[in-house]
Amino acid sequence: MISANLSAIFYLISGVLFILALRGLSSPETSRQGNFFGILGMIIAITVTFLSIGNFSSGFIYVLIFLLIGGLIGAFIAYKIPMTAMPELVAGFHSLVGLAAVFVAISAFLNPVAFNLGTPGNIKLGSLIEMSIGAAVGAITFSGSIIAFLKLQGIMSGSPITFKGQHPLNALILISIIILTYLLCSTQSSNLFWILLAVSFLIGFLLIIPIGGADMPVVISMLNSYSGWAAAGIGFTLENTALIITGALVGSSGAILSYIMCKGMNRSFFNVILGGFGATEQSASSANKEQKPVKSGNAEDAAFLMKNASSVIIVPGYGMAVAQAQHALREMVDTLKKNNIKVSYAIHPVAGRMPGHMNVLLAEANVPYDEVFELEEINNDFANADVAFVIGANDVTNPVAKTDPQSPIYGMPVLDVEKCKSVLFVKRSLSPGYAGIDNDLFYKDNTLMLFADAKKMTEEITKNLD
Repeated sequence: MISANLSAIFYLISGVLFILALRGLSSPETSRQGNFFGILGMIIAITVTFLSIGNFSSGFIYVLIFLLIGGLIGAFIAYKIPMTAMPELVAGFHSLVGLAAVFVAISAFLNPVAFNLGTPGNIKLGSLIEMSIGAAVGAITFSGSIIAFLKLQGIMSGSPITFKGQHPLNALILISIIILTYLLCSTQSSNLFWILLAVSFLIGFLLIIPIGGADMPVVISMLNSYSGWAAAGIGFTLENTALIITGALVGSSGAILSYIMCKGMNRSFFNVILGGFGATEQSASSANKEQKPVKSGNAEDAAFLMKNASSVIIVPGYGMAVAQAQHALREMVDTLKKNNIKVSYAIHPVAGRMPGHMNVLLAEANVPYDEVFELEEINNDFANADVAFVIGANDVTNPVAKTDPQSPIYGMPVLDVEKCKSVLFVKRSLSPGYAGIDNDLFYKDNTLMLFADAKKMTEEITKNLD
């Protein structure tokens, strides 16, 4: 058994490693190092937790068995999961964090003696408050993440689901959670505890269903924050320093990321928290745009435009991820650079379906970090560029965000792709993006649509550039 003082020191070390992990993950250049720090910190935290147990009961072997099973399942999923499914995977894992917090809270409430929290019906007030908060936030995280997963997976419609009186109902349920928590702490009734959990599961469901597909990246970071606060709440209940530190780091970093993304998408942070945005109907003008004529071309046309350009800006999106075209794109760019053509990459904060999705894909293809620019850094360059090569990015390039107040994405900063002299847009069809609205960029006079699989089209362009 390890002493309490030594445990505290090692938990502090793991906390510092988690902070270094977050710092490393803030940049593609240091992300591998950040992952290493996070893994090392978690290994230390888990090891110290096991060594802190005084008497190993017969049930301890079952903990090790389930730990091994869970670890193997996680390793298998991480190895097999394609990058296109990463948003769904993150949402699914968030739900498990929330459910774990709920299970720990249930165990602590039913058997407080095992956690040194008192006896049934006479649990310490502070512990009961922490337990209630952790359980409620965990339940909200679980049910909300399940809905996010279903929407991202396409099992459930990505369109906002709304009904009359939805916001007053949500407010009433949130108030009832506060009242139930107060009554639970006063009476310690098991019935109230189960009702609190049921109501929390319900509000998690109701908070996410009205959120549309265009705003799903913000939802993922928001649920990430919720999972952290749930873990922190349960950490206080268990008096586990590592869990408190980890939960607080995840919760605060997720909240900060949600705020930054809301600002980048011109959304209200409080509306995100309350699940009240993304429910605007598509405008009629946008719905009828598909009837307009478009100019389409082939790989030879695209190669000709690029050969005669002095600067090209690549705009990657979810379509690139689906086609796994990042390596083919890198080869095309290398060919362009051999012809002394300046090439840069423009990344929208919510390109793909989760923060950093495109950055990870480009890093996987060994794209130099100094060629990748965020929206604020490169948006003014489109007006001076000869060609914009849009590969699967849809909603983040839609000019309607600046012109149609009725659009679900109105007010969201988008990449000013339409200002380029020529726009090459790789897409399978004229189908709308994840936000469910048509893209005005398809019909611009300077846009040439390249209808094909992103990877195959990119490879064909490369052949014609040689």
